[in-house]
Amino acid sequence: MSYVIASSHEWYPALADNLRQRCNENFVTVRDSTKLTMEYLKSIRASSIFFPHWSIKIPAEIYEKYECIMFHMTDLPFGRGGSPLQNLIARGIYETKITSFRCVQDLDAGPVYLKKPLFLYGSAEEIYIRASKVIEDMIVEIIKERPEPKSQGGDIVLFKRRTQKDGEISKLETLEQAYDFIRMLDAEGYPKAYLETDYFRFEFSRSSMKIDYIVADVIIKRRTNEK
Repeated sequence: MSYVIASSHEWYPALADNLRQRCNENFVTVRDSTKLTMEYLKSIRASSIFFPHWSIKIPAEIYEKYECIMFHMTDLPFGRGGSPLQNLIARGIYETKITSFRCVQDLDAGPVYLKKPLFLYGSAEEIYIRASKVIEDMIVEIIKERPEPKSQGGDIVLFKRRTQKDGEISKLETLEQAYDFIRMLDAEGYPKAYLETDYFRFEFSRSSMKIDYIVADVIIKRRTNEK
């Protein structure tokens, strides 16, 4: 039997190897959603499937046949929905929990296995890397302890998936808000926080908060729709 690690991002390069050593079990990594098929899962004799970072809809035939365990960066049912990290920081929330739960038909609504604390300081990429270590420990605990998942309880708060235009910072009022917007989008594969003029687009990264100003890297691009 094999455990599957399904992740579409690069923040978990050694996860399967680490788990193989810690659990003395076989782990297979899937990064391409087209390979996550019933035929492939049968061929490797898949057991549970862990999804540490996966933004593609999982077919019902898979989560109904296999134990599919998701990870979400909020204290569910608070924060169901997209862009959890960015939505939390945009709300001024700097401490959260990673929730592991079983995949069901409704988004982020499945029964919960475990919750572990996570601090939301540093760049988005730093936070994702830190979260990967927490998720690794959670997977080990789930495999070794086999906790019984329990139904979610509490008020449901829905998050809306953020789009590229939500990273525009011209309407922010404080340095703290600008700093948070820059760092919460500062990860590989994410559109950066930005400002636009009639002719240019300024994209910000690697922000550092000082007493009364911010230091950050900036890339200046010519706008494609310049006047």
